[in-house]
Amino acid sequence: MTSPLPSYLTTREMAELLRVKERKVYDLVATGAVPHSRATGKLLFPREAVLAWIESAGGGEGQAAQSEERPNVVLGSHDPLLEWALRESGSGLASFFDGSFDGLERFAERGGIAAGLHVSEPDPEGGEGLHWNQATVVEQFSYRPVVLIEWAWRERGLIVAKGNPLGLSAITDLAGVRVVQRQAKAGSQRLMETMLLGAGLKVSDLRSPGSPARDERDAALAVLEGKADAAFGLSALAHQFKLDFVPLCRERYDLLVWRRAWFEPPLQTLVEFCRTTAFAEMTQEFGGYDVSGLGKVRFNGA
Repeated sequence: MTSPLPSYLTTREMAELLRVKERKVYDLVATGAVPHSRATGKLLFPREAVLAWIESAGGGEGQAAQSEERPNVVLGSHDPLLEWALRESGSGLASFFDGSFDGLERFAERGGIAAGLHVSEPDPEGGEGLHWNQATVVEQFSYRPVVLIEWAWRERGLIVAKGNPLGLSAITDLAGVRVVQRQAKAGSQRLMETMLLGAGLKVSDLRSPGSPARDERDAALAVLEGKADAAFGLSALAHQFKLDFVPLCRERYDLLVWRRAWFEPPLQTLVEFCRTTAFAEMTQEFGGYDVSGLGKVRFNGA
C-alpha cells in the first residue's frame, strides 16, 4: 500500500504528523531544526526527509523529535491464542490487555510496541457487513510509521451453559437475560452494543450480573460459575470451558505495530514461533480461529 502522505507536506500536514500546533512547526523552521523548503513563499516539508528526521530524533528538538522509545509490551484487546504465543515463544514480550480502545490510547502514548484490535466498522460503501480496524487506524495513525498486521479471524457469539437451557439463538433473545458486560473500552462491548441497536435493543434491556469482565476468559468464567446466563464471547473460550456456543459473527483481530519494532528480535521471535507445529496444534486445540492470513499487511502507514 502506498504512503498516504504527499511528497511535500504543508504546515498543517506537518503539524498533524508531529501532533503539535502549527506554531511549533514555525518555531522548528525558525531554528533550522526541521527539513523544509520555500516555494513562492510557501513553506513545504519534503516527506522522505521529514520521516528520516523523525526516525533519527531530529537533533533532539521538541517532543515530536524525540526518539520513539517504547517498552516491549503488547497492548489492547485480550486474545487467548496471542496470550499463549507470547508466553510460549520466549519472545520476552509482556502484555497489558484492557480492551481495543484502551490499547489505541496507550499505543498513541508510546505505552507499547503493538496493540491488538478488533474494532468493528461499518461498510464504507453502505453495505450491511462489518469491516475491521483499518478505518480506525487510518484516522488516528495514517501519518505515523505503523503497520496493521492480521493475526486471526475469530468466531464470536453467545457463550451459554451446557445444553443452552434458555434456548438462546440470536442477539434478540438477550432481553431480560443475565449477560456479562465488558469494560467500556473493550471492542467486544462496542460490538455487542452495535448489534443490540440493530436488533432494536439496548444494554439496559439486559440484566447485568456484577462488575464488567476485564477479559475474554473472565467473561466465559462468569457463565461457567453460574453468575451469568450468557457472555458475548469467543468460541475458543466456550470450547476451553466445555460450554455451549451460539455463533453470531466472525471478526478480524489485528496487531497494530510500531514499524521499527516489527523488525526487532522480540516480535520476530513471536513471528517465527507462529510458523511452528506447536502453534498450529494449539490453534486447532483452541478452536474458532482461522489463522490462514496471519501476517498479512492490512495497512502500512507513513
